[in-house]
Amino acid sequence: MRKNLYFALALSCLCTLSQAQQISPAQQLITNEDSLNAGAAKSKTVISGYGSASYQRDFNAGVSTMNLDRAVLFVGHRFTDKLSFFSELEVEDAKVEGGSDGGEVAMEQAYIKFDLSPKQYIVAGLFIPRIGILNENHLPVNFNGVERPLVETVIIPATWRELGVAFYGSANSIPLNYSVGIMNGLNSEGFEHGSGIREGRAEGRTATANNLAISAALQYSWKDFKFQISGYAGGTVGLSKRAADSLGLNSGAFGTPVYIGEGDLQYSKNGFSAKALFAYISYPEADKVNAAYAKNLATGMYGTYGELAYDLLYKKQKKAQLISFVRYEAFDLNSSIPAAPFGIYDGTEKQSHLLLGLGYLPIPNVVIKADIRLVHTGPQNPALIINPPPNALPYQENNQVLNLGIGYSF
Repeated sequence: MRKNLYFALALSCLCTLSQAQQISPAQQLITNEDSLNAGAAKSKTVISGYGSASYQRDFNAGVSTMNLDRAVLFVGHRFTDKLSFFSELEVEDAKVEGGSDGGEVAMEQAYIKFDLSPKQYIVAGLFIPRIGILNENHLPVNFNGVERPLVETVIIPATWRELGVAFYGSANSIPLNYSVGIMNGLNSEGFEHGSGIREGRAEGRTATANNLAISAALQYSWKDFKFQISGYAGGTVGLSKRAADSLGLNSGAFGTPVYIGEGDLQYSKNGFSAKALFAYISYPEADKVNAAYAKNLATGMYGTYGELAYDLLYKKQKKAQLISFVRYEAFDLNSSIPAAPFGIYDGTEKQSHLLLGLGYLPIPNVVIKADIRLVHTGPQNPALIINPPPNALPYQENNQVLNLGIGYSF
């Protein structure tokens, strides 16, 4: 049964490998939030939102789960022709209950937008910096697969928002967009082995502002292609100088810095599209943080993926879409580590994922998804296996995961 399922999905997806796709034009939605952002909303106060739910079967573990992944409500308001407010409140995993793990209620964004001209504006507040593809295009109808691309989850944290100010603009004579922002920095005390920089984000909650960060991006469009490069540099120690010195850490605005570089390209034409992304994180003083907080952080992490897909209903000129796609992802959360004894290599954090799937959109705002993820990792390091539970299964470097899901936006 499992082999037949793999074969059916693989056949539907691999038939498109010689043809390219990322997101077909019909998927580039104009939501109520987009209308407000473009100054085209019909009313001053706007309601919008998105959400998704999923089923997952982990074949190695023999476990199936179902989850309301997220439900997000957007409220925006146009004060004047040049001044608007944007906010999103997100609930993850359906509910939050005291004393229980899981669930989150959080502001995904809350900022004021100041329009300086038709091609330039400033945002101030809690916003998502322009890094990667997914951060600004994370609606479930805008990406293929039930789960978000892992590289843009564990390397570039998905929906990464911080407090600060950013400037956005477009060139007059060439199809070039640009942005630059300054925001609070990350907190190295929150970094964890296996999750990159993700747990060091403040997301607007009592952010460490002794340290700061800057981000910048350039987007260039040429025919049916879009190219982007983006970067981030910021301090990761928000302690006072005395407290940082006691831990052997460098404080200040950009003390104990982390650097992120990212490049991506997207292509879309006639139902075909493709996208590719590469990102690298450099954390040169990881050894000091490991010594201070008993961590096992890497000095270097990378991730890359490529995706091809095709809308099987494109030639039939139907409003509905049936997107067949294949995506390959590879990342290593410890591609370089500090010298012993400040770093221990973990082979399980070097992974590759082959994803084969389908997405059906009866209308542009609703999607039904199915995919198979084939996972391969490196071996476990016995030095990192401490007090395993007595019922722990032998570690397997290969696994298969079935995902089913639905998503919406409005």
